[in-house]
Amino acid sequence: MINSRTMKYFFKLTTILFIVTSINSFAQIKSVAFKNKQQYQVQKWEVIDILLKVKTTTKQPFTTNFEAIFTHKNGTKQVAPGFYNGNNEWIIRFSGSLEGDWNFETKSDVKLLNGKKGTVTVTVNKPDNHGAIALQKENSQHFYYEDGTPYFLLAFECDWLYALDYHSEKGIPKTDHLLNLLNENGFNQIVMNVFSYDVSWKKDDRLKDHPEHEFGGPTDIFPFLGNNKNPDYSSLNPEFFKKLDRTISLMHDKRIVSHLMIYVWNKLVAWPDMDTEADNMYFDYVIKRYQAFPNIVWDISKEALFYGRADEAYINGRIDRARANDKYNRLLSVHDYKFCSKYPEKVDFISTQDWAHNIYNKMLDAKTKFKDKPVFNIEHGGYEESPYTVFTGDYTNAEICLRRNYMCLFAGVYTTYYWQGASWNVLIYNPFEQPEDFVKPKFEYFKHMKKLFSIVDFSKMKPSPWKNGSGYNLTDDKETILIYVHKENFGIDAWFLKLKEDKRTIQWFNVLTGEITDAKEIEGNGKFISPWANSSDSIMISKLIE
Repeated sequence: MINSRTMKYFFKLTTILFIVTSINSFAQIKSVAFKNKQQYQVQKWEVIDILLKVKTTTKQPFTTNFEAIFTHKNGTKQVAPGFYNGNNEWIIRFSGSLEGDWNFETKSDVKLLNGKKGTVTVTVNKPDNHGAIALQKENSQHFYYEDGTPYFLLAFECDWLYALDYHSEKGIPKTDHLLNLLNENGFNQIVMNVFSYDVSWKKDDRLKDHPEHEFGGPTDIFPFLGNNKNPDYSSLNPEFFKKLDRTISLMHDKRIVSHLMIYVWNKLVAWPDMDTEADNMYFDYVIKRYQAFPNIVWDISKEALFYGRADEAYINGRIDRARANDKYNRLLSVHDYKFCSKYPEKVDFISTQDWAHNIYNKMLDAKTKFKDKPVFNIEHGGYEESPYTVFTGDYTNAEICLRRNYMCLFAGVYTTYYWQGASWNVLIYNPFEQPEDFVKPKFEYFKHMKKLFSIVDFSKMKPSPWKNGSGYNLTDDKETILIYVHKENFGIDAWFLKLKEDKRTIQWFNVLTGEITDAKEIEGNGKFISPWANSSDSIMISKLIE
C-alpha cells in the first residue's frame, strides 16, 4: 500500500522532472539589435523586436513619443509604436501583413531615438498562421482570420495566467503545459487579465494543503513599482511586462488568441485613479506594447460598469484612447452587455454576460438585435466543478455547463468555458497529473465540440428557431441541418427533414464522447430518436443528398 507521504513525494518529483525537461519550452519573440540601415527578416504575421540601447535623460520614458513608420514597397504604411523596456533599452515591435520589403524610419522627441532607419523583409507565412482575428462585411456576425479563414471562437477563461510562471527566469513550462492541453482540446482563445490581484470571496480551506494552486494576493507582482498593497505609480515595472511578453508570445506560437482585459474591477487591484497620469501611462503602454501581436483582442475591462468604479464616459474615453493608439486596429470589445448594447457602434463585437435559465432565447434575441456584429457570451453562469470550490455561479455540473455552451452556439453566438480550477486565483496547470481523488475537468467535451465544427462550418450556419421543435436548430441553406437534442428527449418530430422533394441523410453525434454514427438515408415518418437517449445529449446531423 502506498502511503500519502509517498504519493506526495511522487507527484512533487513528477512536477520537478516535468519542469526540468520543459525548461526551454517557450518560444522567444524574435529579437534583433538595431544597426543603422540594417536589413532584417521575419515571416508574415510573426513578431519581431528591434532593440535600441540608448541612454537618455528622459524624465518619464514610458510616455515618451517614439514610433517607427514602416513603408511597404507598394506604398502601404504601418506605424509601429516604440516603447521603453527598462535598462536603457527601447523596442520597436513589428509584424507585417504583406510580404516583401518594409523600410522604416523612427520618429521621436528624443534626439537619440529619432531618424533611425532600416528594412524588414517579410517572407511567406507559416501554413498555420492565418493572421489576426478580423470581421467581414459579407458575413458580419462571424469571426474570421485575416486571410479569410473562418475562426470558430472557443474561449477559456484564465484570469491569473500572467502569474503561472512569473517567478521562473529560464522558461515558462507550466504555461506551456496548460496551453498544450487547451490546444489539444479545441480552445483557441483565452480570456485573461493583464493583472489580477485577489478575490473577495471566501477561499476553500483545502487550498491550505496545496499552496501551489493558489495565485491570489501576490506580494511581488505588480505592473507599477511597489506592489498592490504599497503601489508606486510614478513608474511602470518593465519586468512585469517582460514576463507577460513570454505568455502572449507563446500563445501566438500556439495560435491561441489573447482576449486581453486591460482592467478588472472586482479582483482587488489597487488601480490608480481614473484619468490620472499614472492611469493613462499604464493604459497607453499596454496598447503600445501588445498591438503588434496578431493574436491580440482588446477588452477594456471585465464587468466594466459594475463595482462602482467606472462610468460610461470613462469607458467611452478608454475606447477612443485605444483606437487612437492602436495602429494595427485590433478588434475591441467591453466585457459589459449594458455598455455594448447601449454603444454598439463603439465595439467590434458584442460581449454579454448572461446566466438566464433560458439562455438560448436570450442569445437569440441578442443575435437578432445586433445584425451586423458577432455576439460573444463571455460568461454564461456555468462554472464546472474542480477539486476546490472557487466560484460556483449557478451551474457546476460538467454536462449542464456543456449544454449551456451548445445553447449559445445554436443561437448563433460564441461562448466561453469556465473551470473553477483555472479561471480565477486557483490555477491547476496540470489537472490530469493530480492525485486520483482530484476532480478532473472535462476538457474533452470541447475537443468533441471542435471536431463537430470542423466537419460543419459554423460561420455558414444560421439559427432557425421556427424549426426547433423540442430541440435547437442550425441550418446552412437546407444543405446541412443540425438539431441539438437533450438526453431527456424521447424523440423529435423534425417534419422538415421528411419533405418529399428532398432526400436526406441522418447521423447522430454524441456531445460527451464525440462518437458519430454512420450516415443513413431518412426513411419513414416516425420520430427521430437519439441512440443515446437518456444517457447523453446529442446532435442530429442531416445532409441533403444531391
